[in-house]
Amino acid sequence: MRTFIPFFFIFFTVTAVAQNNYDKYFTGKVLRFDFMFAGNNQKTIVYPVGMKEEPFWGGSKTNLIDPFNYGNFRYEVIDSAENTVIYSHGFSTLFQEWQTTAEAKIMERSFYEVATIPFPKNKVKFVLSMRERNGSFVKLYETVIDPADYFIRKEKPVNAAVTKIYTAGNPETNVDLAFIAEGYKADEMPKFRDDVRKMADILFAEPPFSEYRNKFNIWAVEAISAESGTDIPGERNYVSTALNSSFYTFDLDRYLTTQDIKSVNDYAALVPHDNIIVLINSTKYGGGGVYNYYSGTTVGHPYTPQVFIHEFAHGFAGLADEYYSSTVAYEEFYPLNIEPWEPNITTMVNFDSKWKKMIAMETPVPTPALEKYKDITGLFEGGGYSAKGIFRPEMECRMKSNSPKGFCSVCREAIKEMIEFYIK
Repeated sequence: MRTFIPFFFIFFTVTAVAQNNYDKYFTGKVLRFDFMFAGNNQKTIVYPVGMKEEPFWGGSKTNLIDPFNYGNFRYEVIDSAENTVIYSHGFSTLFQEWQTTAEAKIMERSFYEVATIPFPKNKVKFVLSMRERNGSFVKLYETVIDPADYFIRKEKPVNAAVTKIYTAGNPETNVDLAFIAEGYKADEMPKFRDDVRKMADILFAEPPFSEYRNKFNIWAVEAISAESGTDIPGERNYVSTALNSSFYTFDLDRYLTTQDIKSVNDYAALVPHDNIIVLINSTKYGGGGVYNYYSGTTVGHPYTPQVFIHEFAHGFAGLADEYYSSTVAYEEFYPLNIEPWEPNITTMVNFDSKWKKMIAMETPVPTPALEKYKDITGLFEGGGYSAKGIFRPEMECRMKSNSPKGFCSVCREAIKEMIEFYIK
Protein backbone atom coordinates (compact mmCIF):
# COMPACT_ATOMS: atom_id res chain seq x y z
CA MET A 1 0.00 0.00 0.00
CA ARG A 2 1.33 3.44 -0.98
CA THR A 3 1.38 5.97 1.84
CA PHE A 4 0.77 9.62 0.93
CA ILE A 5 2.90 12.18 2.79
CA PRO A 6 1.70 15.80 2.41
CA PHE A 7 4.19 18.24 0.92
CA PHE A 8 3.89 20.59 3.89
CA PHE A 9 5.03 17.77 6.19
CA ILE A 10 8.07 17.09 4.03
CA PHE A 11 8.89 20.81 3.91
CA PHE A 12 8.49 21.15 7.68
CA THR A 13 10.76 18.14 8.28
CA VAL A 14 13.50 19.41 5.96
CA THR A 15 13.26 22.90 7.44
CA ALA A 16 13.45 21.56 10.99
CA VAL A 17 16.56 19.51 10.18
CA ALA A 18 18.25 22.54 8.58
CA GLN A 19 17.28 24.72 11.54
CA ASN A 20 18.76 22.17 13.89
CA ASN A 21 21.95 22.25 11.85
CA TYR A 22 22.16 26.01 12.25
CA ASP A 23 21.62 25.76 15.99
CA LYS A 24 24.16 22.95 16.16
CA TYR A 25 26.93 24.84 14.38
CA PHE A 26 26.27 28.58 14.76
CA THR A 27 25.27 31.36 17.12
CA GLY A 28 23.04 34.27 16.09
CA LYS A 29 25.99 36.57 15.44
CA VAL A 30 28.41 37.11 12.54
CA LEU A 31 32.08 36.31 12.15
CA ARG A 32 33.70 38.78 9.79
CA PHE A 33 36.95 37.80 8.07
CA ASP A 34 38.82 40.73 6.48
CA PHE A 35 41.51 40.09 3.87
CA MET A 36 43.23 41.52 0.81
CA PHE A 37 43.19 40.34 -2.77
CA ALA A 38 46.41 41.28 -4.53
CA GLY A 39 48.02 40.53 -7.86
CA ASN A 40 47.69 41.27 -11.57
CA ASN A 41 45.90 39.79 -14.58
CA GLN A 42 47.64 36.44 -14.07
CA LYS A 43 48.10 36.24 -10.31
CA THR A 44 45.79 36.34 -7.28
CA ILE A 45 47.13 36.28 -3.71
CA VAL A 46 45.17 36.37 -0.44
CA TYR A 47 46.51 38.24 2.58
CA PRO A 48 44.52 37.92 5.83
CA VAL A 49 43.91 41.16 7.74
CA GLY A 50 41.87 40.24 10.82
CA MET A 51 38.59 39.01 12.28
CA LYS A 52 35.81 40.56 14.29
CA GLU A 53 32.44 39.65 15.77
CA GLU A 54 29.38 41.49 14.49
CA PRO A 55 25.96 41.45 16.15
CA PHE A 56 23.33 40.49 13.57
CA TRP A 57 23.06 37.42 11.35
CA GLY A 58 20.39 38.38 8.82
CA GLY A 59 20.48 35.42 6.47
CA SER A 60 18.40 32.29 6.24
CA LYS A 61 18.95 29.69 8.93
CA THR A 62 17.74 26.88 6.69
CA ASN A 63 19.48 27.63 3.38
CA LEU A 64 23.10 27.57 4.50
CA ILE A 65 24.71 26.04 1.41
CA ASP A 66 24.76 28.20 -1.73
CA PRO A 67 22.98 26.25 -4.52
CA PHE A 68 23.54 28.71 -7.36
CA ASN A 69 27.26 28.33 -8.15
CA TYR A 70 27.34 32.05 -8.98
CA GLY A 71 30.27 34.40 -8.53
CA ASN A 72 33.94 34.52 -9.39
CA PHE A 73 34.87 33.57 -5.83
CA ARG A 74 33.34 31.57 -3.01
CA TYR A 75 34.06 30.79 0.59
CA GLU A 76 33.15 27.65 2.47
CA VAL A 77 32.97 26.94 6.18
CA ILE A 78 33.89 23.36 7.11
CA ASP A 79 33.27 21.90 10.54
CA SER A 80 36.70 20.73 11.70
CA ALA A 81 35.45 17.75 13.72
CA GLU A 82 33.08 16.37 11.08
CA ASN A 83 34.91 17.66 7.96
CA THR A 84 31.52 18.75 6.59
CA VAL A 85 30.68 21.94 4.69
CA ILE A 86 28.22 23.79 6.93
CA TYR A 87 28.06 27.12 5.08
CA SER A 88 29.02 28.43 1.63
CA HIS A 89 28.66 31.71 -0.23
CA GLY A 90 29.50 32.86 -3.77
CA PHE A 91 30.53 36.42 -4.57
CA SER A 92 32.37 38.68 -6.99
CA THR A 93 34.59 41.71 -6.42
CA LEU A 94 36.01 44.78 -8.10
CA PHE A 95 39.41 43.09 -7.93
CA GLN A 96 38.36 40.42 -10.40
CA GLU A 97 36.90 43.07 -12.72
CA TRP A 98 40.15 45.02 -12.51
CA GLN A 99 42.08 41.88 -13.47
CA THR A 100 40.42 42.02 -16.92
CA THR A 101 41.53 45.62 -17.58
CA ALA A 102 44.60 46.73 -19.53
CA GLU A 103 46.14 48.17 -16.35
CA ALA A 104 46.30 44.73 -14.74
CA LYS A 105 48.68 43.62 -17.50
CA ILE A 106 51.32 46.16 -16.51
CA MET A 107 51.03 46.55 -12.74
CA GLU A 108 49.93 44.91 -9.50
CA ARG A 109 47.29 46.21 -7.09
CA SER A 110 45.52 45.18 -3.89
CA PHE A 111 41.86 45.44 -2.92
CA TYR A 112 40.40 45.23 0.59
CA GLU A 113 37.77 42.47 0.96
CA VAL A 114 35.31 41.24 3.59
CA ALA A 115 33.73 37.82 4.12
CA THR A 116 30.89 37.32 6.60
CA ILE A 117 29.73 33.97 7.97
CA PRO A 118 27.44 32.84 10.78
CA PHE A 119 29.52 32.86 13.95
CA PRO A 120 30.62 29.25 14.57
CA LYS A 121 30.30 27.50 17.91
CA ASN A 122 33.30 25.26 17.32
CA LYS A 123 36.51 25.26 15.29
CA VAL A 124 36.00 25.50 11.54
CA LYS A 125 38.07 25.65 8.39
CA PHE A 126 37.56 28.74 6.25
CA VAL A 127 38.33 28.00 2.60
CA LEU A 128 38.44 30.73 -0.05
CA SER A 129 38.38 29.69 -3.72
CA MET A 130 38.56 31.45 -7.09
CA ARG A 131 36.87 30.57 -10.36
CA GLU A 132 39.53 30.11 -13.01
CA ARG A 133 39.10 31.14 -16.64
CA ASN A 134 38.07 27.56 -17.46
CA GLY A 135 35.09 27.86 -15.11
CA SER A 136 36.34 25.58 -12.33
CA PHE A 137 37.16 26.64 -8.77
CA VAL A 138 40.64 26.43 -7.29
CA LYS A 139 41.51 26.94 -3.63
CA LEU A 140 43.36 30.17 -2.89
CA TYR A 141 43.50 30.20 0.88
CA GLU A 142 42.60 28.10 3.90
CA THR A 143 42.79 28.69 7.63
CA VAL A 144 41.38 27.25 10.84
CA ILE A 145 39.20 29.59 12.88
CA ASP A 146 38.74 29.04 16.60
CA PRO A 147 35.70 31.02 17.82
CA ALA A 148 37.45 31.37 21.20
CA ASP A 149 40.44 33.12 19.60
CA TYR A 150 41.04 36.38 21.48
CA PHE A 151 42.24 38.00 18.25
CA ILE A 152 38.62 38.01 17.06
CA ARG A 153 37.81 41.62 17.90
CA LYS A 154 34.65 42.40 19.84
CA GLU A 155 34.66 46.15 19.55
CA LYS A 156 31.91 48.73 19.50
CA PRO A 157 30.37 49.25 16.04
CA VAL A 158 30.60 52.54 14.19
CA ASN A 159 28.39 55.31 15.52
CA ALA A 160 25.51 55.92 13.11
CA ALA A 161 21.75 56.17 13.39
CA VAL A 162 19.61 53.48 11.80
CA THR A 163 16.02 53.76 10.56
CA LYS A 164 13.79 50.90 9.45
CA ILE A 165 11.96 52.23 6.41
CA TYR A 166 9.82 49.16 5.66
CA THR A 167 9.17 46.20 7.94
CA ALA A 168 8.34 42.70 6.72
CA GLY A 169 9.31 40.67 9.76
CA ASN A 170 11.95 38.23 10.97
CA PRO A 171 15.26 38.65 9.08
CA GLU A 172 15.57 34.86 8.88
CA THR A 173 12.56 34.57 6.57
CA ASN A 174 12.72 37.89 4.74
CA VAL A 175 15.19 39.75 2.53
CA ASP A 176 17.01 42.48 4.44
CA LEU A 177 18.47 45.36 2.40
CA ALA A 178 20.87 47.81 4.01
CA PHE A 179 20.90 51.21 2.27
CA ILE A 180 23.97 53.18 3.37
CA ALA A 181 24.21 56.95 2.98
CA GLU A 182 27.13 58.24 0.92
CA GLY A 183 27.76 61.94 0.38
CA TYR A 184 25.02 63.05 2.76
CA LYS A 185 25.93 65.57 5.46
CA ALA A 186 24.32 65.44 8.92
CA ASP A 187 21.63 67.96 7.98
CA GLU A 188 20.80 65.94 4.83
CA MET A 189 19.73 62.78 6.64
CA PRO A 190 16.00 63.55 6.29
CA LYS A 191 16.64 63.66 2.53
CA PHE A 192 18.54 60.36 2.74
CA ARG A 193 15.66 58.60 4.50
CA ASP A 194 13.26 59.98 1.90
CA ASP A 195 15.60 58.84 -0.89
CA VAL A 196 15.72 55.32 0.58
CA ARG A 197 11.93 55.24 0.65
CA LYS A 198 11.82 56.35 -3.00
CA MET A 199 14.33 53.65 -4.03
CA ALA A 200 12.37 51.00 -2.15
CA ASP A 201 9.16 52.06 -3.83
CA ILE A 202 10.89 51.90 -7.22
CA LEU A 203 12.04 48.37 -6.40
CA PHE A 204 8.60 47.25 -5.24
CA ALA A 205 7.01 48.55 -8.44
CA GLU A 206 9.29 46.36 -10.58
CA PRO A 207 8.32 42.73 -11.33
CA PRO A 208 9.19 40.29 -9.88
CA PHE A 209 10.08 42.32 -6.76
CA SER A 210 6.51 43.60 -6.77
CA GLU A 211 5.32 40.06 -6.03
CA TYR A 212 7.41 39.98 -2.84
CA ARG A 213 6.86 43.46 -1.44
CA ASN A 214 5.85 42.03 1.93
CA LYS A 215 9.06 39.98 2.16
CA PHE A 216 11.60 42.83 2.31
CA ASN A 217 12.96 44.68 5.33
CA ILE A 218 14.43 48.02 4.24
CA TRP A 219 17.06 49.66 6.47
CA ALA A 220 18.55 53.16 6.19
CA VAL A 221 22.03 53.46 7.73
CA GLU A 222 22.98 57.11 8.25
CA ALA A 223 26.70 57.28 7.48
CA ILE A 224 27.45 61.00 7.83
CA SER A 225 29.82 62.63 5.32
CA ALA A 226 31.73 65.87 5.81
CA GLU A 227 30.71 67.03 2.32
CA SER A 228 27.89 66.33 -0.13
CA GLY A 229 28.27 64.35 -3.32
CA THR A 230 31.03 62.07 -4.58
CA ASP A 231 34.41 62.28 -6.29
CA ILE A 232 34.47 62.98 -10.04
CA PRO A 233 38.17 62.69 -10.94
CA GLY A 234 37.62 63.50 -14.62
CA GLU A 235 36.27 66.89 -13.58
CA ARG A 236 38.93 67.42 -10.86
CA ASN A 237 36.14 67.35 -8.29
CA TYR A 238 36.92 65.69 -4.92
CA VAL A 239 34.84 65.66 -1.73
CA SER A 240 35.23 64.11 1.71
CA THR A 241 32.64 61.34 2.16
CA ALA A 242 32.04 58.45 4.54
CA LEU A 243 32.55 55.67 2.00
CA ASN A 244 35.07 57.29 -0.37
CA SER A 245 33.03 56.64 -3.51
CA SER A 246 34.12 57.85 -6.92
CA PHE A 247 33.14 58.03 -10.56
CA TYR A 248 35.70 56.98 -13.19
CA THR A 249 36.22 53.50 -11.77
CA PHE A 250 38.73 51.87 -14.12
CA ASP A 251 38.73 55.27 -15.89
CA LEU A 252 35.13 54.82 -17.07
CA ASP A 253 33.26 58.06 -16.42
CA ARG A 254 29.86 56.56 -15.56
CA TYR A 255 31.18 53.71 -13.38
CA LEU A 256 30.56 54.82 -9.78
CA THR A 257 31.89 52.58 -7.00
CA THR A 258 33.86 52.59 -3.77
CA GLN A 259 36.89 50.44 -3.07
CA ASP A 260 36.52 51.19 0.64
CA ILE A 261 34.72 47.92 1.27
CA LYS A 262 35.87 48.00 4.89
CA SER A 263 33.85 51.14 5.64
CA VAL A 264 30.88 49.83 3.67
CA ASN A 265 30.76 46.73 5.84
CA ASP A 266 31.45 48.64 9.06
CA TYR A 267 28.21 50.55 8.50
CA ALA A 268 26.25 47.59 7.12
CA ALA A 269 27.04 45.67 10.32
CA LEU A 270 24.65 47.93 12.23
CA VAL A 271 21.68 46.03 10.78
CA PRO A 272 20.89 42.46 9.71
CA HIS A 273 21.38 42.39 5.96
CA ASP A 274 21.42 40.07 2.97
CA ASN A 275 22.51 42.72 0.49
CA ILE A 276 24.02 46.22 0.58
CA ILE A 277 23.08 49.30 -1.46
CA VAL A 278 25.27 52.39 -1.34
CA LEU A 279 23.06 55.41 -2.05
CA ILE A 280 25.10 58.32 -3.42
CA ASN A 281 23.86 61.90 -3.02
CA SER A 282 24.50 63.13 -6.56
CA THR A 283 22.52 64.13 -9.64
CA LYS A 284 25.12 62.75 -12.06
CA TYR A 285 24.31 59.63 -14.11
CA GLY A 286 26.03 56.50 -12.89
CA GLY A 287 26.29 53.55 -10.58
CA GLY A 288 27.71 50.06 -10.19
CA GLY A 289 26.78 46.64 -8.90
CA VAL A 290 28.85 43.55 -8.06
CA TYR A 291 27.33 40.21 -7.02
CA ASN A 292 27.07 39.78 -3.23
CA TYR A 293 29.43 42.73 -2.82
CA TYR A 294 27.24 45.83 -3.01
CA SER A 295 25.20 47.90 -5.46
CA GLY A 296 25.39 51.66 -5.82
CA THR A 297 23.54 54.44 -7.61
CA THR A 298 23.10 58.18 -7.53
CA VAL A 299 19.70 59.49 -6.49
CA GLY A 300 19.00 62.61 -8.49
CA HIS A 301 19.31 61.74 -12.18
CA PRO A 302 16.24 61.21 -14.43
CA TYR A 303 17.47 57.67 -15.12
CA THR A 304 18.07 56.84 -11.45
CA PRO A 305 15.15 54.34 -11.32
CA GLN A 306 16.49 52.36 -14.27
CA VAL A 307 20.09 52.49 -13.08
CA PHE A 308 19.17 51.41 -9.56
CA ILE A 309 17.12 48.42 -10.74
CA HIS A 310 19.86 47.39 -13.18
CA GLU A 311 22.71 47.65 -10.67
CA PHE A 312 20.76 45.98 -7.88
CA ALA A 313 20.08 43.04 -10.20
CA HIS A 314 23.86 42.63 -10.53
CA GLY A 315 24.46 42.83 -6.80
CA PHE A 316 21.49 40.76 -5.63
CA ALA A 317 20.83 38.15 -8.32
CA GLY A 318 24.13 37.90 -10.18
CA LEU A 319 22.67 38.99 -13.52
CA ALA A 320 25.09 39.86 -16.31
CA ASP A 321 25.14 42.93 -18.50
CA GLU A 322 23.39 42.14 -21.77
CA TYR A 323 24.68 45.15 -23.69
CA TYR A 324 27.54 44.86 -26.17
CA SER A 325 28.03 48.23 -27.87
CA SER A 326 28.79 50.55 -24.93
CA THR A 327 32.36 51.37 -23.93
CA VAL A 328 33.74 49.24 -21.09
CA ALA A 329 37.16 48.90 -19.45
CA TYR A 330 37.25 45.11 -19.66
CA GLU A 331 39.16 43.03 -22.18
CA GLU A 332 37.80 39.57 -23.07
CA PHE A 333 35.70 39.49 -19.90
CA TYR A 334 33.97 36.24 -20.93
CA PRO A 335 35.99 33.45 -22.63
CA LEU A 336 33.84 32.22 -25.51
CA ASN A 337 34.81 28.57 -24.92
CA ILE A 338 33.40 28.58 -21.36
CA GLU A 339 29.77 28.84 -20.23
CA PRO A 340 29.36 31.99 -18.10
CA TRP A 341 28.03 31.43 -14.59
CA GLU A 342 25.53 34.29 -14.90
CA PRO A 343 22.01 32.95 -15.59
CA ASN A 344 21.03 35.42 -18.35
CA ILE A 345 23.82 35.02 -20.91
CA THR A 346 25.25 31.99 -22.70
CA THR A 347 28.13 31.10 -25.02
CA MET A 348 26.19 27.95 -26.05
CA VAL A 349 28.89 25.77 -24.47
CA ASN A 350 26.29 24.45 -22.00
CA PHE A 351 23.01 26.02 -23.05
CA ASP A 352 21.09 23.15 -21.46
CA SER A 353 21.95 24.67 -18.09
CA LYS A 354 20.38 28.01 -19.01
CA TRP A 355 16.97 28.96 -20.45
CA LYS A 356 16.80 26.47 -23.35
CA LYS A 357 13.58 24.88 -22.01
CA MET A 358 11.87 28.29 -21.93
CA ILE A 359 12.13 28.72 -25.72
CA ALA A 360 9.05 27.73 -27.72
CA MET A 361 9.43 25.05 -30.38
CA GLU A 362 8.47 27.48 -33.16
CA THR A 363 11.11 30.06 -32.17
CA PRO A 364 14.26 29.82 -34.31
CA VAL A 365 17.57 29.38 -32.50
CA PRO A 366 19.58 31.59 -32.82
CA THR A 367 16.73 34.10 -32.96
CA PRO A 368 16.85 36.99 -35.43
CA ALA A 369 16.34 40.46 -33.95
CA LEU A 370 13.08 41.08 -35.82
CA GLU A 371 9.98 42.89 -34.57
CA LYS A 372 7.99 39.64 -34.67
CA TYR A 373 10.24 38.21 -31.94
CA LYS A 374 10.03 41.21 -29.65
CA ASP A 375 9.06 40.11 -26.10
CA ILE A 376 9.71 36.48 -27.11
CA THR A 377 12.19 34.32 -25.19
CA GLY A 378 14.78 33.11 -27.63
CA LEU A 379 18.51 33.22 -28.29
CA PHE A 380 19.62 36.66 -29.47
CA GLU A 381 23.28 37.24 -30.31
CA GLY A 382 25.03 40.04 -28.46
CA GLY A 383 25.59 40.38 -24.73
CA GLY A 384 28.24 40.37 -22.04
CA TYR A 385 30.15 43.21 -23.80
CA SER A 386 30.50 41.17 -27.01
CA ALA A 387 28.49 41.46 -30.22
CA LYS A 388 29.47 37.95 -31.31
CA GLY A 389 29.58 34.63 -29.53
CA ILE A 390 27.51 35.58 -26.48
CA PHE A 391 23.72 35.35 -26.47
CA ARG A 392 20.91 36.88 -24.37
CA PRO A 393 17.31 35.69 -23.81
CA GLU A 394 15.25 38.55 -25.31
CA MET A 395 15.71 41.47 -27.66
CA GLU A 396 15.33 44.00 -24.84
CA CYS A 397 15.72 43.81 -21.07
CA ARG A 398 16.62 46.06 -18.15
CA MET A 399 20.04 44.37 -18.16
CA LYS A 400 20.59 45.59 -21.72
CA SER A 401 19.47 49.24 -21.65
CA ASN A 402 17.40 51.91 -19.92
CA SER A 403 14.61 51.87 -22.51
CA PRO A 404 12.75 48.58 -21.84
CA LYS A 405 9.89 48.46 -19.38
CA GLY A 406 11.64 45.93 -17.18
CA PHE A 407 13.36 42.56 -16.99
CA CYS A 408 13.05 39.76 -19.52
CA SER A 409 11.45 36.47 -18.50
CA VAL A 410 14.77 34.77 -17.76
CA CYS A 411 15.99 37.57 -15.50
CA ARG A 412 12.68 37.63 -13.66
CA GLU A 413 12.93 33.91 -12.93
CA ALA A 414 16.53 34.27 -11.72
CA ILE A 415 15.53 37.07 -9.35
CA LYS A 416 12.58 35.05 -8.01
CA GLU A 417 14.84 32.09 -7.31
CA MET A 418 17.21 34.31 -5.34
CA ILE A 419 14.40 35.85 -3.29
CA GLU A 420 13.00 32.41 -2.52
CA PHE A 421 16.45 31.29 -1.34
CA TYR A 422 16.59 34.07 1.24
CA ILE A 423 13.06 33.79 2.57
CA LYS A 424 13.00 30.04 3.28
